[in-house]
Amino acid sequence: MTDEKMIQLAINTIRTLSIDAVQQAKSGHPGTPMALAPLIYTIWNRVMRFDPQDPIWPNRDRFVLSNGHASMLLWSVLHLTRIQAVNADYERLDHPSVSLEDIRHFRQLDSKAPGHPEYHWVSGVETTTGPLGQGVATSVGMGIAEKWLANRYNRPGFEIFDYNVYAVCGDGCLMEGVASEAASLAGHLGLGNLCWIYDNNHITIEGKTRITFTEDVEARFLAYGWNVLRVGNANDIERIEHALEIFRKTKERPTFIVLDSHIGYGSPHKQDTAAAHGEPLGDEEVRLTKRSYGWPEDAKFLVPDGVYEHFAAGIGARGADARRQWTELFATYRSKYPELANEVELMQRRELPAGWDRDLPVFPADPKGVAGRDASSKALNVLAQNIPWFLGGSADLGPSNKTTLTYEGAGDFEADNPAGKNLHFGIREHAMAATVNGLSLSKLRAFGATFFIFSDYARPAIRLSALMEIPSIFIFTHDAMGDGEDGPTHQPVEHLASLRAIPGLVTLRPGDANEVIEAYRYIMQLRHEPAVLVLSRQPLPTLDRKKYAPASGVARGAYVLGDASRGNPEVILIASGSEVSLAVEAHEKLVADGIRSRVVSMPSWDIFEHQTQEYQDEVLPPHVTARVAVEQASTFGWERYIGRTGRMIGMKTFGASAPLKELQKKFGFEPDQVATAAKELLGRK
Repeated sequence: MTDEKMIQLAINTIRTLSIDAVQQAKSGHPGTPMALAPLIYTIWNRVMRFDPQDPIWPNRDRFVLSNGHASMLLWSVLHLTRIQAVNADYERLDHPSVSLEDIRHFRQLDSKAPGHPEYHWVSGVETTTGPLGQGVATSVGMGIAEKWLANRYNRPGFEIFDYNVYAVCGDGCLMEGVASEAASLAGHLGLGNLCWIYDNNHITIEGKTRITFTEDVEARFLAYGWNVLRVGNANDIERIEHALEIFRKTKERPTFIVLDSHIGYGSPHKQDTAAAHGEPLGDEEVRLTKRSYGWPEDAKFLVPDGVYEHFAAGIGARGADARRQWTELFATYRSKYPELANEVELMQRRELPAGWDRDLPVFPADPKGVAGRDASSKALNVLAQNIPWFLGGSADLGPSNKTTLTYEGAGDFEADNPAGKNLHFGIREHAMAATVNGLSLSKLRAFGATFFIFSDYARPAIRLSALMEIPSIFIFTHDAMGDGEDGPTHQPVEHLASLRAIPGLVTLRPGDANEVIEAYRYIMQLRHEPAVLVLSRQPLPTLDRKKYAPASGVARGAYVLGDASRGNPEVILIASGSEVSLAVEAHEKLVADGIRSRVVSMPSWDIFEHQTQEYQDEVLPPHVTARVAVEQASTFGWERYIGRTGRMIGMKTFGASAPLKELQKKFGFEPDQVATAAKELLGRK
């Protein structure tokens, strides 16, 4: 068989596997895989540096399928290239990532070919995609990571990091605001290692794009500062490869390739229609389409002779050779730069360097106290010096979030300074969160910050970090009503409940400066969970830890902060964040009145609920039903801790614009009101 015929056979194998999987599942999106099979073939088998035998090789090129509904493109190519599976401990397993049986069971329970690409579930998937725009936005974080890694670890003659990032997107991705935010940032930073390929097929679910999307996309990306190319025929692999070659030669700015395609290519009745987008072709149309490809009409899940071998001779051989050369280079690098090599190896396993938490501050008791954001600032500046690959920034609120790294040499990451550890995301909260995910997927420890109220803008990417099980860090300040005069538009109410509802996300709201430090100590050791840190703007009293329990209790999610001197508690006060000191004051009043009160600091529901039942019952004895919870947030969910008979002092409305003390009085966040609620539960005056 000629090379040209074998290439077409390989492309049509991708197409027909996709068609058959969708048809068998009676669910899915066949049209885009039919259109983009030549592109995927070209990227994977002719361009990318990727070793199927080692899909987590640190210097591999990255591929992101941002239009994740076209997942059969990815499952087909992962299967045909025989990508090997890797487990959660980064161990390579001796079986394929995606088998033909998985493809036969596309979108079915436990198949490694789910409906959208899943990072933590299938090796060879670089990021979970599906919500449109997220993939391309995450790819910007991957591009930033390569620039930073290359600057820190490369030495003359040792190009340890020089990978490229390829992201495929569609009209839907480009309509989503997160993609615009991310593209603007990537253009500003001149990410020459980043290439987006736009599937320009003029179709969305509702029909032709002319009903909603008529802007000049090329002009838009030129305005962002990208290099813009166009390939007028998605079946022309030579032109595609030439455009990708131009990308690799373009060093000072990212590349945007417009690829004109026909959705549902080859389908006699559904090509170029919305019907090809999100539903099976139907048995008769499948046969007609296969006939147009010169394919056996009744064959299902056919991989013709020679196709596996063709991919093995392409990406298999090229990737293995590239990885072998890198491995040999890294061995020499390790002997010449052992400390840097050790950093790379620790990073790849998501481990921390020795002494990573040395010099973290301990704050003395102080009734005036320290703002959560100020304690956080001290922690960040210590951690960033102890952990070389720890970096991050804010969505234009660094001075307010107190997240700016101010130690000598920290620097700002910019196009002309890839060494900087301060990332400036601009007012782009959604892209910031997705970019942080991209950095984390690249094994850096990264954080992004903004006001807690604006977690709304970042939430979709935060949710994906939990879905992917990656240790992204999100720092939110101005946690409640502490910025009083700004009013309800800037006062979070429902946000704690919203984030606590995300499975696998660790949400921490520390109650004083020492709890902030312990929160960081806990967060930094996470390997497979993202974390949200919710901090106060205003000073919080620093508790006397000689009188109250040590702040190390944060690591258990909730802990007994203070008890009456004798006997079992009659009433339990529970609080998080800025209300902990309030609960302590109320506790002292109750104890002075002869009431056996216990005060519990509960910075994290999630961590607490992962403790043993025995420990949970020690902190919150089931027989003590008189319970008062205090939190300047929605009362939603607190019934799990206070029961049906307990009392919740929280927010049932939005806030108001006024000085903090007036707001605290108006909404009942005062010690006397907490103590009164406790007495009422006990039937005492």
